[in-house]
Amino acid sequence: MGGSVAGEEQRVEVGGRTLRLRNLDKVLYPSTGTTKGEVLHYLTGVAPYLLAHLKDRPATRKRWPDGVEAGPAFFEKNVPRGAPSWLRSVTLPAPGSTKDREMVTYPLLDDVAGLVWAANLASLELHVPQWRVGPRGGAKDPDLLVIDLDPGAPAGLSECCEVALAVRERLQADGLEPHPVTSGGKGMQLYAAVSGKQDATTVREYAHRLAEELERSLPRLVVSRMTKTLRKNRVLLDWSQNNSTKTTICPFSPRGRERPTAAAPRTWDELDSPGALRQLEFGEVLERVQDFGDPLADALPGGSQAGRGPRVPTS
Repeated sequence: MGGSVAGEEQRVEVGGRTLRLRNLDKVLYPSTGTTKGEVLHYLTGVAPYLLAHLKDRPATRKRWPDGVEAGPAFFEKNVPRGAPSWLRSVTLPAPGSTKDREMVTYPLLDDVAGLVWAANLASLELHVPQWRVGPRGGAKDPDLLVIDLDPGAPAGLSECCEVALAVRERLQADGLEPHPVTSGGKGMQLYAAVSGKQDATTVREYAHRLAEELERSLPRLVVSRMTKTLRKNRVLLDWSQNNSTKTTICPFSPRGRERPTAAAPRTWDELDSPGALRQLEFGEVLERVQDFGDPLADALPGGSQAGRGPRVPTS
């Protein structure tokens, strides 16, 4: 899909859908010269894995229309005007709205054409909740628990690895099996399949208790509170990402950072060498999945743990 001149529109067929793409040679990552066409190449290559994580999850997009170094980015929840009629969507109450609820119509990016449509609008980041929508469009209970590990400088990925191993031990004691994902930003996330039969409040409160417990046992390394003054050289265990109104960067999504990094599922063996662990650029992520697939696949709906995830303890 490369080779266009600036401003030229191309009509392409993607998965039986016709899309109009513009500015494929537009540089979105100036530090590396990475173009929109290269972003599309990554997304179409990684689509079998990324789409599994996006399936039935309302997608909030973060857009950089003029690239990551030019002008502010913005989050977009609603399907914008001019979206193709075939794009699947779901209408839900806006996060945090009151009784007179404002409604949001989110896209459901469940095929390659939807991914290409989003990327053509410079949607470099795809954020999703830990719950899915059902066949009638209603929000279901969460099927994933996420612990977001956010290091406060000068802490970094090495400290995240140490904390991740402690979180893993604690989750496994409760029958949950976590999987690490380097975020493409500063830190990482840990995902674990849960039963899908407990509401988001129950899962969030469990994650909160776990974070407080680890803060007590590893006070020099872990913090469970958002207060910035507490976070220097410590790792925040952000339990709040399990709130039903919150979203987290989707595994395999690109990131809108200086370099074209992506959220990358990792193996626990990789965390055994924390000094060597680094954020990966999306070309590297594409090579990895072509070599050995998605280490997080078992935790997905349809994976070996799907529908078999445990209930989280309630006290």
